Amino acid sequence: MSHIHTQATYDAVLEELAEYIVSGVIDSQEAYNTAHLALMDSLACALLALEKPECTKLIGPVVPEAYLPYGVRVPGTPHVVDPVQGAFSITALIRWLDYNDTWLAKEWGHPSDNLGALLAVMDYISQRRRLQGEPVYRIADLLTAMIKAYEIQGILALEVSLNRRGFDHVHFVKVASAGLAAYLLDGQKETVLSALSHAFIDGAALRTYRHFPNTGPRKSWAAADATSRAVRLALFAAAGEPGYPSALTAPTWGFEAVVLGGAKVQLARPLGSYVMENILFKVAYPAEFHGQTAVEAALRLHPQVRHRLDDISRIVLETQESAMRIINKPGPFRNPADRDHSLQYMTAVALLYGELEYAHYEEPIASDQRIPALIARMEVCENPDFSRDYLDPAKRSIANAIQIFFTDGGATERVLVEYPLGHRRRRAEALPLLQAKFQAALQRVYPAKKAESLYRLMTDFPALLEMEVDKFMGLLAHPSGVR
Repeated sequence: MSHIHTQATYDAVLEELAEYIVSGVIDSQEAYNTAHLALMDSLACALLALEKPECTKLIGPVVPEAYLPYGVRVPGTPHVVDPVQGAFSITALIRWLDYNDTWLAKEWGHPSDNLGALLAVMDYISQRRRLQGEPVYRIADLLTAMIKAYEIQGILALEVSLNRRGFDHVHFVKVASAGLAAYLLDGQKETVLSALSHAFIDGAALRTYRHFPNTGPRKSWAAADATSRAVRLALFAAAGEPGYPSALTAPTWGFEAVVLGGAKVQLARPLGSYVMENILFKVAYPAEFHGQTAVEAALRLHPQVRHRLDDISRIVLETQESAMRIINKPGPFRNPADRDHSLQYMTAVALLYGELEYAHYEEPIASDQRIPALIARMEVCENPDFSRDYLDPAKRSIANAIQIFFTDGGATERVLVEYPLGHRRRRAEALPLLQAKFQAALQRVYPAKKAESLYRLMTDFPALLEMEVDKFMGLLAHPSGVR
């Protein structure tokens, strides 16, 4: 195999990322335990998304009814596709409902987006290795790759804000997925360096589709686009395509000059397992994570206001600076993608209905005129303490507080929720909800016996670790499609 030239020294950050991917040792049992939960939760999200035709129309083979022997299986479907389209399909399912795990820092994102690339490449490679009598990837290898992909995306996000410059966070998904996919394909550091450099210079998507007045469904497949591109670039690198050593630092034309306006790409802490250990799970509400604690606070207030809606004079909602920038949206709302990224909409629904599910973003509930009536009485403001604690590495809180005032001069108590369900500080509380979410998702896709068998497999951690990835993907395939 022809490999990439080695004359030039790669940028220091690229070298550090590649060394971590190839040689980094993960010795945190907490990280592996959490990765296990992340795998289970991501698959739950993917299976639930199979009920959304606007998602399922995008997945599967690019050419209708095309079939690839020994290709990538798409969970819950009969699709067998190439690894590039496999990465797209799996990630689109995981991401569609905005219900998968989350990382919040100067740049936010969803590290489980990378799982589509990892599963696609591992399934593809494992089947071919099996044919040749070679060792195949196990779930233990998958969890290690997940920890590393999460770490790369998350540590880049600690100090590098793409969103402030109008670029989308999925660019870091592309970087992490490209590096790990390249390693899984051939294990060579030079291949990893090439893939990483290509990912950085490949172009960062604009955030246009995430913000008013253009918020739309592309935000649900943007990460899928990133992982599919990452796998394609990794395949190129594995075939010997040369990398670009100063992809980050080249004057005028490098990533730092063009995308970051001269700011530096920084790794704020040594690469290890910090991100996986601190990942946030969405276990209760399918809504943008900066608003999760606002929903929880609103649900606590629901019993006090549900019979006094006409008496409400104002609703004071305190939040963090990041939420002010990305989900402070009073409307108008044109689609579910608009609504699940509105702090006001999700809070109003929780106050009115005492619950929040994806159906609340769709018709007929979206036309409930009580929602805009409540939103009109909301005062959304930044609490500087919340913004500071949001970035504090020892806290990583995502606080919101709500207080409701009535026309007679009375008021509810001020309800403050600092840490959402799914936060590391509330992991034990979230565990049964994560398991229930996964079990319910299985039951909505597979026959009862198959669903129970898959649930037992996923919850038997020691046995799961030894499971071979291609056999695992075969079990998740649904030969007759979704019921």
